[in-house]
Amino acid sequence: MKILAAALIAALVPLASVSTALASPAEAQAAEPQVATGSALTEDSAPVVAEVSGDPVAGARIRPEHLALGDSFASGLGAGSESGACRRSQAAHPVLWAARLNSSLSFQACTGASTADVARQVAAGVNSETSSVTLTVGGNDAGFTEVMTTCTTGTDSSCARRVAAAEQFIRAELPARLDAAYAAVRARTPAPVAVVGYPRLFEEGFCLLGPSAARRAAVNRATDLIVATTAARAKAAGFSFVDVRPAFRGHGVCGGSPWVNGVSLPVNRSYHPNRAGQQAYAAALRAALLPAG
Repeated sequence: MKILAAALIAALVPLASVSTALASPAEAQAAEPQVATGSALTEDSAPVVAEVSGDPVAGARIRPEHLALGDSFASGLGAGSESGACRRSQAAHPVLWAARLNSSLSFQACTGASTADVARQVAAGVNSETSSVTLTVGGNDAGFTEVMTTCTTGTDSSCARRVAAAEQFIRAELPARLDAAYAAVRARTPAPVAVVGYPRLFEEGFCLLGPSAARRAAVNRATDLIVATTAARAKAAGFSFVDVRPAFRGHGVCGGSPWVNGVSLPVNRSYHPNRAGQQAYAAALRAALLPAG
């Protein structure tokens, strides 16, 4: 546990921070192919990544494209098979969602992204075929990396103080940052936008190896606050909001069948949805946006 605690302090990335060995979100965006296209997708097949150039053939059917924006909860860190500086996974829910929509995918979500990175992401990924957008962001702005490090390795009182600081930020500063990010998206595309929230990370019953009940409750309380804040600002922007907390109920860390990683190696996968969790995200999108499908 001491080794893991030291690793957490040095490198924990619970909601999307980049390890010091990785490039910044801006550098990562520039380093990776930005447009994913290919043959018809299924939930078991990955999109073909390719650069697109030239004019469409006259009379050709233009395939709609889904644009995925945000942080590591959208890039799929923690779900396995991550690649590149942005740690994008072919098991991430945007890949599954594009398959469900029979769309190609512009996969811009990047580990480490904050609200300030959204304008750059949408500028890099939007085009005339953009027909839908998903976005998960805000956790990094609120300092959840530090929250999770403190609440994993610290005491109940130190965790409570760090959570209180995050909650103050969420109330006082995050709304304006979200408004600016959402405005940047709408300025670039008229496509429908679904803002997707964060799950509660912990179950609050008996837990043999996880943080104390008090620390788990504090983290979940902060999650509830950021979800409520994000939902309110999404509504004000005219966007849909998808709350994934009901889908994850009973499947947090310390649950019998967790869809969120606990302390893991590599450590940056800690406190992120695993493959089943990303599938739960996709299911929540289907239930919210395609209720009759």
